[in-house]
Amino acid sequence: MSFATIEQATARLHRSELAVPGSNPQMFEKAAQSAADIVFLDLEDAVAPDDKVQARKNIIQGLNDINWGSKTMMIRINGLDTHYMYRDVVDIVEACPRLDMILIPKVGTAADVYAIDMLVTQIEAAMGRSKRIGFEILIETALGMANVEAIAQSSKRLEAMSFGVADYAASTRARTTVIGGVNRDSGVLTDADDQGHRQYFWTDPWHAAQTRMMVACRAYGLRPIDGPFGDFGDPEGYLAAANRAAVLGYEGKWAIHPSQIELANQVFTPSAAEVNKARRIMEAMAQAAKEGKGAVSLDGRLIDIASIRMAEALLAKADQIGTSH
Repeated sequence: MSFATIEQATARLHRSELAVPGSNPQMFEKAAQSAADIVFLDLEDAVAPDDKVQARKNIIQGLNDINWGSKTMMIRINGLDTHYMYRDVVDIVEACPRLDMILIPKVGTAADVYAIDMLVTQIEAAMGRSKRIGFEILIETALGMANVEAIAQSSKRLEAMSFGVADYAASTRARTTVIGGVNRDSGVLTDADDQGHRQYFWTDPWHAAQTRMMVACRAYGLRPIDGPFGDFGDPEGYLAAANRAAVLGYEGKWAIHPSQIELANQVFTPSAAEVNKARRIMEAMAQAAKEGKGAVSLDGRLIDIASIRMAEALLAKADQIGTSH
């Protein structure tokens, strides 16, 4: 391991992140009763310009009056290039002690995060706020992806990054059909076999971008979260996208419809078999330590210190969910 020590972000359960428009307060109670780990009340893309001021008022009332239980509550503010942003931050942070996090959209440089950090820090000091607000940021532009490593180190408040595939596709001029989906033109053609037949396999056009963001997150102690899948009438497509992200090392995924919450929780919850194997790894390594061994085999496979780290991470997540026993 490197001699450099990286502080890990505040631990939160982050399997599912439900997006709720701030202009639709009738949806707030349902969101509070949902199984989503994190709910973000949106002031940005889901709210028309004429509705933004009222949406801000709706969110303040909703955060203060509704019982959100143990959910992490977050707002998505408007972009730094708009005149709505400063009031989103000032009015809601000052009025809502229940607020846990702020989601900053379209972050392009580390200075974008610094600007919001400065504003929030001043408000917390002025209001005597005891609960420190965390940040999640959206990587959804080519500029943001080009600067993702610097952005990951931009603030001690930073906890997570989400990959915003829709705006990222627009920024990079990518050809996409469904938000977060794949494209039949993204594929590889095999060489011909003895009969001259060739096969065509679809590929994932977002893989490189998701991987780069994930590496930046894991390098600097943040949670990588996959963004939206637009076709909420296609649960199989959502599951496929969620599983691809989970395989890469992502911790959760957005839900833009309540039907997607359970799908995300399903994918990003360690299975009983995974938890049991992790526990057995820890037990086997503990026994090896007693015997003075640095590595040991389990089920015919070598396990070592790296195996312990993976097992510890999985068991910690299972503890958060309450499925480790």
